[in-house]
Amino acid sequence: MAGSAGQNERRQDDKRQDGIRQDGTRQDTTRPETSRQGAASEEELALVDRWWRAANYLSVGQIYLRSNPLLREPLQAEDTKARLLGHWGTTPGLNFVYAHLNRVIRRDSLEMLFVAGPGHGGPAVVANAWLEGTYSEIYGHVGNDEAGLAELFRQFSYPGGIPSHAAPETPGSISEGGELGYALAHAYGSVFDNPQLVTAVVIGDGEAETGPLAASWHSHNFLDPAADGAVLPILHLNGYKIANPTILARMPQDQLEQLLRGYGHEPYFVTVTDPDNIEQAHQDFAAVLDRCLADINAIQDAHRQDPGGREAGEGGHRWPMIVLRSPKGWTGPRMVDGLQVEGTWRAHQVPLSEVRTNGEHLKQLEEWLQSYRPEELFDGDGRLRPDITEGAPTGEFRMSATPHANGGLLRRALKLPAYRDHAVEVPHPGTERVSPMVTLGSWMRDVIAQNMDNFRLFGPDETASNRLQNVYEVTDKVWQYRIDDVDEHLARSGRVLEVLSEHLCQGWLEGYLLTGRHGVFNCYEAFVHIVDSMFNQHAKWLKVSRGLPWRQPVASLNYLLSSHVWQQDHNGFSHQDPGFIDHAVNKKAEVIRVYLPPDTNTLLSVMEHCLASTDYVNIVVSGKQPSPTWLGPADAANHCRRGLGIWTFAGSEVSGEEPDVVLACAGDVPTVETVAAAELLRDGAPRLKVRVVNVVDLMRLQDDSEHPHGLPAHDFDGIFTPDKPIIFAYHGYPALIHRLAYRRTNQQGLHVHGYKEEGTTTTPFDMAMMNGIDRFTLAIDAIDRVPGMAGKHALLRQDLQDRRNRAREHTRTHGEDPEEIRNWKLGG
Repeated sequence: MAGSAGQNERRQDDKRQDGIRQDGTRQDTTRPETSRQGAASEEELALVDRWWRAANYLSVGQIYLRSNPLLREPLQAEDTKARLLGHWGTTPGLNFVYAHLNRVIRRDSLEMLFVAGPGHGGPAVVANAWLEGTYSEIYGHVGNDEAGLAELFRQFSYPGGIPSHAAPETPGSISEGGELGYALAHAYGSVFDNPQLVTAVVIGDGEAETGPLAASWHSHNFLDPAADGAVLPILHLNGYKIANPTILARMPQDQLEQLLRGYGHEPYFVTVTDPDNIEQAHQDFAAVLDRCLADINAIQDAHRQDPGGREAGEGGHRWPMIVLRSPKGWTGPRMVDGLQVEGTWRAHQVPLSEVRTNGEHLKQLEEWLQSYRPEELFDGDGRLRPDITEGAPTGEFRMSATPHANGGLLRRALKLPAYRDHAVEVPHPGTERVSPMVTLGSWMRDVIAQNMDNFRLFGPDETASNRLQNVYEVTDKVWQYRIDDVDEHLARSGRVLEVLSEHLCQGWLEGYLLTGRHGVFNCYEAFVHIVDSMFNQHAKWLKVSRGLPWRQPVASLNYLLSSHVWQQDHNGFSHQDPGFIDHAVNKKAEVIRVYLPPDTNTLLSVMEHCLASTDYVNIVVSGKQPSPTWLGPADAANHCRRGLGIWTFAGSEVSGEEPDVVLACAGDVPTVETVAAAELLRDGAPRLKVRVVNVVDLMRLQDDSEHPHGLPAHDFDGIFTPDKPIIFAYHGYPALIHRLAYRRTNQQGLHVHGYKEEGTTTTPFDMAMMNGIDRFTLAIDAIDRVPGMAGKHALLRQDLQDRRNRAREHTRTHGEDPEEIRNWKLGG
């Protein structure tokens, strides 16, 4: 019997409905299977089985063969690959699920997306794309005949070929699965604002042990059944990881069911107890799949037919899911060298590892391939027989051809309000203070209002904290569980998603973007590090997909980082870390963009640009506290287009003459301190010619041979000079500026001040002093580095040191910065 005795049991909330008698014994509460379409017929399941056998054959062939793809001749060692790479263990389970999903897609004309959490089961996803014909349509050299089959096998995990995961090269994939933990979050992101879509996501039991996946089970609380699609999680328990058993596979059934129900799901179990009873396995899974789709339809119909009813009650639903228990390496070799393989960790990768040197292994491989009866699957030309091809859905209903997996096909440009309508006037630079994030919140409010079905704002409980609360004038935070009177801006639908998991925010946004929509991830700067590795994977995905002509551009992933290192004086050292930028610029230059707008108008201009861009990762860092405004709307737009520029209003250089020193800055707080330092020097050393340069696009510092935004060498020298001291106040860690500018003529004259990992709970200016980016330190450094200045202006240098000491003492005595610092104005 393939199905467990309690596979379709559904339990209710109280003990009586749960099937627990008052004496503590359990009564049978199993309900008969129901499906609007009726049970799958023998003919349908026979077609599913033929498809499954074909997919398994193709999967094994990809791992092992480089020639003789249909075994026309006895298998020789030379037919196999010298290096055997791939993961067999999860692959037959993925093929099994895929074959069954195709049945219901054909029957119901379902729009369905397939997400393979065990993405190292790449042979399965590639095999099914070839079976559906999509692979050959995209890659003409991998045809649908014997020659194409040989190329399909040869290229897998082969030099010059394709990766072993569900990588961007794989049609139908939006989640590579090389790094585990993100499949379920990606799946939910894909169905937001996609009411017609069902995303079936297979979650491996190894992946289920990761933290991000564990949090992802809560995602249904942010799903609006009236306006969003549905996710069907399929937890695949094959028992083992690389070398160890998995937690959920060994967890007692009752405990596992309680866990999944506690997460808010209704689990249906399909257990393959006899791996040889394939017919029973097909029947059990087909029945459960039909039941799950019926449950999904019932939930959606209830909300879509009575939209007002969703506002009442506790909210939330027990969305169905499937738990599939099947042997690891199912249908593969049972025993190898006297050791059990099928159903154990030994099936994880390559069950037969010595086919080129061990005759018994080679014989077992041939028997394994022949067990799928390839002569029944392929005709004399190596093409699929008609009774196999009829298992594929048609056109865009094929999961390998769905436009939802190539989101650029569906992407619509955002309707963006003109940023100038929200820009602030700046009659005199540095005299008025405005919160950049509050102003941006008003602009983003209008972005949301004009794009109510394809833009969302994601954040870990920090949208209001980051001063974007004006968005709540037009939308709410989506939430399906109980809503109390004290709650603010919670509703059953909304464009804002807040959950205290940066992993979920990132995963949802990635799934949302890769299926054709737009969004922003706003986060505290220090804690975006939590998704460093997720960022890595998305940047790698973009790097590869940009080189695939068939993958259309998707909207950029936009990070909006606030509550940054220089404005976390109240939270302390744990909240002070600007290093995400350092991490990000390791990725390919064509993908990464970093912006440090110095004021409100530049932030608006930068965000307008970022939301219109595609195929980038944009990192924007801005403070939320009121800060000086420097540039009016037109000047801000020009400054952002240039990426950097000389601020004549802040410096004291003489037109037509070289400056004596360059004070450069990147970041809002470093900009304030740099301009204040230039003013100190202008007042104390009026003959010193000071040039002030502000950098908003950090990648302009790189050479144009290193980055598309890089400044040509002659332009860089013209702005920063080839030989004058450059005192650079930077938002983050100083070493990054040296790294970006290492090719520059004046690299030796570049002296960077930035965050030195000194922090605590203190005042904003004390933070600047602790790390040496304060105005007094910058001015002193300029005096020290301009030849002849130290001797001529020793009294000025001493005065600056005294003022710095007094400012520090003021913080210790009064618990705040001096008034001359707190209310400083340029020229005031």
